[in-house]
Amino acid sequence: MGHVSREKNPGASALAGLYIILDPSVCTDRPLVDVLKLSATAGAKIVQYRNKTASMSAAYTEALSLRRIAKELGVIFIVNDRCDLALAVDADGVHLGQGDLPLDLARKVMGPDKLIGISTHNREQVIAATAGDPGYLGFGPIFTPGSKLDHDPVVGIVGLKTIRQLTPLPIFAIGGITLDNAEDVIRAGANGVAVISAVLKASDVAQAVNDFVVRLSTPAAPTS
Repeated sequence: MGHVSREKNPGASALAGLYIILDPSVCTDRPLVDVLKLSATAGAKIVQYRNKTASMSAAYTEALSLRRIAKELGVIFIVNDRCDLALAVDADGVHLGQGDLPLDLARKVMGPDKLIGISTHNREQVIAATAGDPGYLGFGPIFTPGSKLDHDPVVGIVGLKTIRQLTPLPIFAIGGITLDNAEDVIRAGANGVAVISAVLKASDVAQAVNDFVVRLSTPAAPTS
């Protein structure tokens, strides 16, 4: 498969910087719609809706509200795991884990113009995912995640540097990313950082997002 999907997708050029994962199991003290509005106002350009416990009906209702707001505010809206839910709310794309629908089948379901991201955790997965030509890769956990106990082995900055050489695709690093280590992650080769706890658990969401946006807007020189 060629690069049609990335070139046609209107959000492809925004595959860098801050990527916020909206997960209601992590954000328990405020509505996700409020987090989305605050984040967008503070400069966030891409978000993912992740809900692994809700019924399809409940997830649809929540995702639809988020999708409408994201569209109004010009934010790319991705759905985690579920191609059917992504299509139902007309999301901009879907993010697949290693145990989800294979990329080639997901592309048939989603169509040529939707963005598809793939979670990867090691060298072999990065090589395999790159061969399928998704829109971007998630890679990690770079550090110990603050929102997930059953995570894959931590790969560290060295692991990120190693796989950066294996793919031309945009890479969003994930897992324990904070404002303090975000620049190190970018210098190691990531195009952007995916965050959950660092934003969803922040006392001031808008300030947290703004701090990330400012920190990530300064080009970082790659480290050897």
